[in-house]
Amino acid sequence: MKTNSIIILLLLVTVSGFAQQDSQFTHYMYNTININPAYAGSRGVTSIFGLHRTQWVGLDGAPSTNAFSINTPIQNSRLGLGVSFVNDKIGASDQNNIAVDLSYTIPTSRYSDLSFGIKASGDLLNVDYTKLDRYNGGSSVFQNNIDNAFSPNIGAGVYYHSDKLYLGFSVPNFLNVKHFDDNKSAAFKERLHYYLIGGYVFDLSPTVKLKPSFLTKMVAGAPLQVDLSANVLLQDKFTLGLSYLSYRWSAAATAMAGIQVTDGLLVGYSYDFDTTSLENYNSGSHEIFLRFELFNIQKRIITPRFF
Repeated sequence: MKTNSIIILLLLVTVSGFAQQDSQFTHYMYNTININPAYAGSRGVTSIFGLHRTQWVGLDGAPSTNAFSINTPIQNSRLGLGVSFVNDKIGASDQNNIAVDLSYTIPTSRYSDLSFGIKASGDLLNVDYTKLDRYNGGSSVFQNNIDNAFSPNIGAGVYYHSDKLYLGFSVPNFLNVKHFDDNKSAAFKERLHYYLIGGYVFDLSPTVKLKPSFLTKMVAGAPLQVDLSANVLLQDKFTLGLSYLSYRWSAAATAMAGIQVTDGLLVGYSYDFDTTSLENYNSGSHEIFLRFELFNIQKRIITPRFF
């Protein structure tokens, strides 16, 4: 228990100091709107998405994430609109973020589009330092909690997509934000996150499709994070995949599975296991999501695209 508490404290300090705070998702290829506002409305349907992630199961204070979003094209226009909510808990911190996304799409060919997006968001941060093991009770550090510290932000992105290919670049938050405790000493700082994302679908046979994809996250003062994955789609219904996430102080491998229950309902699950010494302190990470789609204004059947 004591060892676990020390580890979580170190993780919290690392997150606060190096500011790699954006939520981590294994199923980033289905949850693109959280990092790129240009994704809003890109599927041509109203898309409702929900996700729950429990990370490092068995480790006290380990991260957990809940995410919800809805995005849709605006009929008879080139605009897309999206709203998303993310709750992140790690150790003593509890962070809520709500964002509104607006996109504009330009057709580049009969089969491809280029979308531009802007994001407006608000963040509420709570840090309860009483949840930490403090070994120096007389110190003023960590004495005053952070309660509902609000910070607005803006972001932007570009997203090129077709039925086979997608490429995107985005900065979800342009503003460097500092949160303070009652003593006005900086306790939590958020920095710019740069995302590069892409994937391509190969038709191996009439019933088998392969899609390799990648996500790269760059943050000033933090290690480069690279997520490589490959998914196979069988009969346009069953998805199986593997992923490897690498960054300087940790790494994880992932097994993924999904099923297209109906034309509008997709369910997916993943299990992550650490490939570093951190595996000695936890039993892996679990992530499950649901995506429900309706109101196809383009009057066509959406072929499962993995994105």
